[in-house]
Order: sequence, then C-alpha cells, then structure tokens
Amino acid sequence: MSVSINDNPQSTNGHTADASHSLANSYPSNSIDWLTRLMGFNTVSRYSNLALIEDVQAYCQALGLQPTLTHNIEHTKANLFVTVPAGAAQEIVSGGVVLSGHTDVVPVDGQDWDSDPFAATIRGDKLYGRGACDMKGFIACALSIVPEAVRLSNAGKLKRPLHLALSFDEEVGCLGAPLILADLAERGITPDYCIVGEPTSMSMVVAHKGISVYRCRVHGKSAHSSLTAQGVNAISYASQLVGYVDSLAERISRRDDVDALFDVPYSTLSVGTIKGGTATNIVPNLCEFTFDYRNLPHMTQDDILVPIEEKIAELRATMQARAPETDIELLQEESVPAMTDADSAALQTLVAGLIDDDARHKVGYATEGGQFTNAGIPTIICGPGSIEQAHKANEFVPLDDMTRCDAFLARLLTHCQADA
Repeated sequence: MSVSINDNPQSTNGHTADASHSLANSYPSNSIDWLTRLMGFNTVSRYSNLALIEDVQAYCQALGLQPTLTHNIEHTKANLFVTVPAGAAQEIVSGGVVLSGHTDVVPVDGQDWDSDPFAATIRGDKLYGRGACDMKGFIACALSIVPEAVRLSNAGKLKRPLHLALSFDEEVGCLGAPLILADLAERGITPDYCIVGEPTSMSMVVAHKGISVYRCRVHGKSAHSSLTAQGVNAISYASQLVGYVDSLAERISRRDDVDALFDVPYSTLSVGTIKGGTATNIVPNLCEFTFDYRNLPHMTQDDILVPIEEKIAELRATMQARAPETDIELLQEESVPAMTDADSAALQTLVAGLIDDDARHKVGYATEGGQFTNAGIPTIICGPGSIEQAHKANEFVPLDDMTRCDAFLARLLTHCQADA
C-alpha cells in the first residue's frame, strides 16, 4: 500500500520579513513533513530553486532569524545562509557548526517511476521521490530543529551558533557554494565545522576525491582522403593523445601513495566521449574528446596536467610543421576540489560520539565538502539515505534513516549548548 503526501508548498511563497510567529507554526514541525514539503518543489538543476529558497527564507524570518541570500548572475537561483546566534546577548555568529545541503536535484527524464517523483510517497518503511536522499532528506531534518535552536538561543542557552547553508547547482558542478563561502569571508563569519548531509546511510565520510573534467579539441586540416599528405588528420592526432591519457592513467594507478580507505585507492583518469570527422573520404579537420580526473586529496591537477600539456606541445609541433594553422586546445569544464581529512580530527571525534559509530569512510564521488575544507572549515559528510539510491528512478530514503538523522542533529544541538 502506498500513501502520497503532498501539501502543495508552492502556495506558501511570498511571505514578508515581518511574518509573525503564527506563520512559523503553519510550517511543518517534523522532518518527514518537511521532506514532503521540500519535494513538492521541482528544483531540477535546469530550473529555478527560488520558490523553495523563498519558502525557507519566510520560515526563518517568522522565527526571528535573518537569512542571507546570494544569487547567480541571472538572479534565477539563490543560496540561503542563516545563523541561529549564540551567547546570552544572541550576538555570537562566528564559530559553531554549519549544516550544509544542496537544493537542486537531478532530472527524472527517461526514468520509469512507480509514483510521482515530485510528490513524497511512503511505501512500507521508505519514502520515495526525487531528492528523497539526495539531499532534501537532510535539509528536512535540519529545518525541523531550527525552532528548538531558536528557543535555546532566545533563552541564552546556546553557547555555539548553528548555521544552515542551502545551495544551488551542486549537481552541475558545485556552482552555488563558493558564493556562500565568499559572502561569509566578506562578513567575517568563521564557522568551526561543517557537516554536509549527502546520503551516507548515517555513517561518517571523512574525505572524498576531487573531480576535474576537461575537453580537448584537436584542429587539423581537411583534404581529400586520396591526398592525405595535404591534410592533417585530427582524429589520428587525437587518438595519440587519448592513448597517452590511458597510459598516464595506468601509471597513476601504480603509484605508491595510495589510500586504502577509498574503494578505488588511487587517482583515476578516464576518457569519456569522443567525436570527429565528416566522411570516410575526407581527412578530418576536427576531433574532440573529454576526460575526467578523480584525484586523491593529496594529489593535484598538475599531476596530470603537466605531462598532458607536454604531450600536447609535442603533438602540436608535429602538426604545425605540416600546417601552421592547426592546433590543440585543452579546456577545463568542471573542477570540484577534493575534501581532505587533514584538519577534521576533532570534528570526526565529535560526530563519532553523536552517531555512536567511529568508522571512517572515504568516497570517490565529490561534494561541496571540498569547497568548505578549501575555505579552512573542517568538514565531514553524514546524512540519511544511501548514495546507491541517488539519481535513480524510485529514489528513496529509509524512514529509519530520517529518525537517526533527527536524533543525530538533536545531539548536535545539545553539544552547541555545552561550554566551549
């Protein structure tokens, strides 16, 4: 038996900053209802997330908080950052813990869903819908504890501030979080820690690989295939470069500085797409291919860029000796930094006690966590649901994981009441 639960949250947008506490009472009071509300917003990355952000903004304002929005250039999307201040005078806004989550979700196009992907549906012990685990489930849990955090703040019992960071466009390159971090730096807000609530089945992930995506364009010179000496074959030169990338990937896999906590304990380099040519009887003048590099936290882009650029220079010289107008371009299309565990020992110890599990994991996928660690904020990843369910049809989050996340954040709130 399935139960569809959708309370049409989009009808609640447009509240003003002077919204009363009664407005806050009209919002969900628990994480499941919050998740239901959030999933009703279609925030696939190609669409705006403003309706969801403005709904959360009104909720925070009704609780007496002052959220800050940072927008993309087109002002079609926004991040939200809000602080529940600490101290008897409610003046402490630095330090404390950031609860971070992205509001965008991946598309459902071409997927065979058993229920409306944008309406939360409970079947058995799972809640189904796009974003259930990736990662509106964590956001829902975070939003549900804000009223209690505000109550403690108003009573002067909160010793460390609690921050909430909601971003846009994580799924298409982690584009939103850098704007949040730049705004915090400008305002002098320096959180102690960050917890990114990506789906980990409520286990602790302490590091992840970085991702860099490159597009290589080889510009040759066309000629009739019976006169190959008059042309420069772009596909042939591209294939030499593809072969070099593959050989470099093999060398990287044999390095001694591996990390056994990762499923794939070494950095990887992989060609993903290739296209070129017009017809069999034409020497092709263009071929392009893409590849991605997933690096261990201690490795950098230079570990592959330097040798690849040297190979490109070698091939370019050979091509241009035959036709000066030929060239090879290397363009970076995406770059998400690795998340290191180098400075998060204290945070790991704290989280291990809050989830009653001291296991440390490292993963190959990337998150906004690397951007937080690059900004000097020790970060771990811990959230409800499994990454195995993310991006798939019938995405779900176990209800038990939501309960466990609620308990985890409640314990974190208790920690924020303790003397520093």
